[in-house]
Amino acid sequence: MKKIIKYKAVTILMGCLLVWQGLMAQKVAVKDGTIQVDGKELAKIVKIKDKENFGLTSTYEIYALNGEKLIIAAIATDFAENSNNNGSYYYRLSFLTNQQQAIFRLSKLGPEKSLATLIGQSGIIVNNQIDPKMFTEFLAKKSVNPPIAMEYKLVERNHLGTPYIKGKQIYQGLTLIGEFKDISTRPEYDTYEFSTAMGLVVARVNFTGGINAQNFVVTTYKDKVTTRINIPTQGKYSISQQPGVDRNEMALVRIADWLAKNWYL
Repeated sequence: MKKIIKYKAVTILMGCLLVWQGLMAQKVAVKDGTIQVDGKELAKIVKIKDKENFGLTSTYEIYALNGEKLIIAAIATDFAENSNNNGSYYYRLSFLTNQQQAIFRLSKLGPEKSLATLIGQSGIIVNNQIDPKMFTEFLAKKSVNPPIAMEYKLVERNHLGTPYIKGKQIYQGLTLIGEFKDISTRPEYDTYEFSTAMGLVVARVNFTGGINAQNFVVTTYKDKVTTRINIPTQGKYSISQQPGVDRNEMALVRIADWLAKNWYL
């Protein structure tokens, strides 16, 4: 009996040692802009200070060793701070080759190292590409869904008319129903926030393709939902050269129409 107990104890100890060794094997470091895992180069990381908040935060870009841009990590300011966890930022990671976005926590004390560790230990980068299976597991295990639900009242107006834009304001009929703000930080895609006439931000939209974009990633804060929507164009548009007209105005009109029809704006 004693031999059996001793054998089980040794087996458990060996199992713990194997787990410990596995964890220790994932040693991640950042040296000269390169993410290294166990001393082996995995990817390049570039830090870009955010001008809109005087460089207090930064955006990070992760490149494969062959130079292909794989990930953009930008601070997500559209979520409420967690009073029980004030040691981290919410960051929105855009996985360019997968065309997906997700929210993660990164340490405020060292977001660059925190990001490098997150990606380095995930195992998602394999042979300069993002491995689909590892990526799915990574999202399931590490991404977060911060609470952003809110309640608000829509402006009373006639809902039959199609919304239109004047400057940065959105009207339906003669009624001001909202506003939009260009918060784009990267040339690869455009990002806008939509708010009520009282200034409450109710949606965030990301898209590529400029004024002729048809696919949009929309986050609506009322119901905490991020979804990909398709809004076909009625033709091909050219960027307006008129002063005071947003470069993506026709795309923004279609987004505003979708938000109004779905009772977000």
